Amino acid sequence: MRVVEVSEYGGPEVLRMARRPEPEAGDVPGRVRVRLKAAGVTVADLRIRAGLYVHETGDLRPPFVLGTDFAGRLLDPAPGPEGSLPAGTRVAGFRPWLQELSGEGTYAEVIQVDPAWLAPVPDDVDFTAAASVPLAAVTARQALDRLQLPPGSTLLVTGASGVVGRFAVQFAGAAGLDVVAVSYEGDESELKVLGAKHCVTRGEPAEVLTRVLDHAPARVDAVFDGALVGPPMLAAVKDGGVFLALAPDRAPAPEREIRVETVLATPDPRALKQILQQVADRELITRVADVMPLEEAAEAHRRAESGHRPGRIILMI
Repeated sequence: MRVVEVSEYGGPEVLRMARRPEPEAGDVPGRVRVRLKAAGVTVADLRIRAGLYVHETGDLRPPFVLGTDFAGRLLDPAPGPEGSLPAGTRVAGFRPWLQELSGEGTYAEVIQVDPAWLAPVPDDVDFTAAASVPLAAVTARQALDRLQLPPGSTLLVTGASGVVGRFAVQFAGAAGLDVVAVSYEGDESELKVLGAKHCVTRGEPAEVLTRVLDHAPARVDAVFDGALVGPPMLAAVKDGGVFLALAPDRAPAPEREIRVETVLATPDPRALKQILQQVADRELITRVADVMPLEEAAEAHRRAESGHRPGRIILMI
């Protein structure tokens, strides 16, 4: 089967097409095979390829296959969130290959995955949209659940224009939180429709902090740091508040009794199924920025690194 490998750490040019044996049924006990139709390009993919996660990858070294989010069809029957899923079922999910240190991501034609990481896709959600959802939406939902903020609390979302941030804005708005969204200029109207109460333009951390405090002079109850700004945004949180980081290396040291947490998505097929149904029902909005063939993965990474492209870039397989 075709895969895209990271041949060495570096820029997009280190991505190369390669051939690997296609997995067979039962190769790994407890895993099922999925023939992929689409895979999402995430910020983590860019950072891993560049060598910024060398510590997290341990002894794993190139060549390895990137990719976390996917959508496709089951090749094997699998247990589902509410009963068995037959072969041929349209599914989406995410594979935490970095946590597994398997080197076998989703930039591939066929993958083996733990059924706990996938859920069925409604018929009226296409594969490209489905592949843009899993990791970002589950991360945002689990993060908001972790915060446990009562309605009316003020939540600052950095990176609100990004894929994870957009879902965080939607979940927070639906929960009755007053959302202050840090976004690219021009995204304000859309984010207010999605659930933001106030929007401030992104920039240098000190500038952003000043703009945030214009809307929340008493400081916010919590920060959802989707942009990985890190320690500079701790000053936006009131004493005893919460700072939620999406990457361990961007989590600030606690101060002023602020609770600092790092969120890594965990398996929740029921939640993912519900999220995909919300996308089908237009209760949640996802956005695909570009759709490109697998063999153009290097160009997809260049586009992802080139600046503001609202939505997920999807590789068609």
